[in-house]
Amino acid sequence: MKKLLLGLLLIPMLLIAQQKARYLSENAEFLIKGKNVMVYTSAENTDFRLTKTDSYLQFTDLKQPLETQICVFVNPNKTFQSFLGIGGAITDASAEVFAKLSMESQQEFLQAYYDKEKGIGYSLIRTNVHSCDFSSESYTYVEEGDAALKSFSIEHDKKFRIPLIKKAMATAGGKITLFVSPWSPPAFMKDNENMLHGGKLLAEFYQSWANYYVKFISTYQKEGIPILGLTIQNEPMAKQTWESCIYTAEEERDFLKKYLGPTLKNTGLGDKKIIAWDHNRDLISQRASTILDDPEANKYVWGIGFHWYESWSGGDSMFENVGKVQEMYPDKNLLFTEGCVERFDYSKLQLWANGERYGKSMINDFNNGTVGWTDWNVLLDENGGPNHVGNFCFAPIHGDTKTGKLIYTPSYFYIGHFSKFIDKGAKRISSVASRSQLLTTSFLNPEGKVITVVMNQSNDAIKYYLCIGTKATEVSILPHAIQTLVYQFND
Repeated sequence: MKKLLLGLLLIPMLLIAQQKARYLSENAEFLIKGKNVMVYTSAENTDFRLTKTDSYLQFTDLKQPLETQICVFVNPNKTFQSFLGIGGAITDASAEVFAKLSMESQQEFLQAYYDKEKGIGYSLIRTNVHSCDFSSESYTYVEEGDAALKSFSIEHDKKFRIPLIKKAMATAGGKITLFVSPWSPPAFMKDNENMLHGGKLLAEFYQSWANYYVKFISTYQKEGIPILGLTIQNEPMAKQTWESCIYTAEEERDFLKKYLGPTLKNTGLGDKKIIAWDHNRDLISQRASTILDDPEANKYVWGIGFHWYESWSGGDSMFENVGKVQEMYPDKNLLFTEGCVERFDYSKLQLWANGERYGKSMINDFNNGTVGWTDWNVLLDENGGPNHVGNFCFAPIHGDTKTGKLIYTPSYFYIGHFSKFIDKGAKRISSVASRSQLLTTSFLNPEGKVITVVMNQSNDAIKYYLCIGTKATEVSILPHAIQTLVYQFND
């Protein structure tokens, strides 16, 4: 009887949803008619940096585009994944550089990233569980050999990292999501007796290491820092000169289903989102299949995390691999957990191609089902550090510790074309370019605004038509530029 009543109650809701979908489909042109399109542009060899370059474009009739007309076709009625957010990692390095800035530069930095109006509205934070390469030294939260974790303490993080995380959260008005990642267990837990140079977690310390995650999450939350979830291991197939730990797919699966998953559940942290893999797109399919095809492991996994460094081999970025995982496991979330431009060179701080790398990756990753996108360090110094093993890299913003000034790179503005405009809970919608010179993705915000991002990879200025149904507006985009088009779809 209860099932029957529930079914009867659901029928009107389904009918209403179907009617709304039919209404939107039949009235798409009406809903955009007379609406202005605002255009924000960043372009190479110009002063345009997230600059409003048009606000009076309107849709007119274009019933059948010609082959000679370049178009971006947007269909708001075809929806896909929900948007979680965009952000970057607050590492020890970022926090240490922040602490060296003047109060004025600190406030400028916080607004630049975490204020939606004055900045680009970051809504995701990643942080490291004890040290990583972007720390000034290797350290853990326990004394060497303390498998019982009786000496566990995060006092180290209270000096720089936790204060910056709290300031970022406050600037964002509390509307921010944080997840955490470990680079290596303590040395005594590993077969190489070293936090660096890979090595593996010894079987006798599986439970102790699972308890370590619980200690970290619980302690951070007591500090007033809510944590959405965690990745199991940063780059589990990379033997690095810095903190690293190797897990085969089977080892990561077994650690998750026998230790980490049950331990989080049994300690009241079963709501934390567990993210597997956390490494490059190249092996993502094999790792996802091994873990998610196991029912016991699968039940603990919220999503699959990935990085963009597969191009180290000399090949191209494997964007399509992300889409393949989305096809195989549509009930799991895909999260870009790390990316940065490697091999720091001060003379290339304003290299436009670095920003374009971000734009290309973000568009392709979102179009392949990604729900959120997390850059690596939010802030580094004028040398691309600090980094205790010399692995210096670029960040979207660098703080010159000699002058106290912030240096904004093209990457900051490319990321901003997404993070400033797409709201949490937005739905990705169909967005297709008719020519390869243009890349595009689109989202429908909860309040009805459409956010269409268009990137021109070519050396030529291009005129294109933004098309919805048989309505279109003509837009001009400069060479090597990125645009965000904002327009209302419904009331």
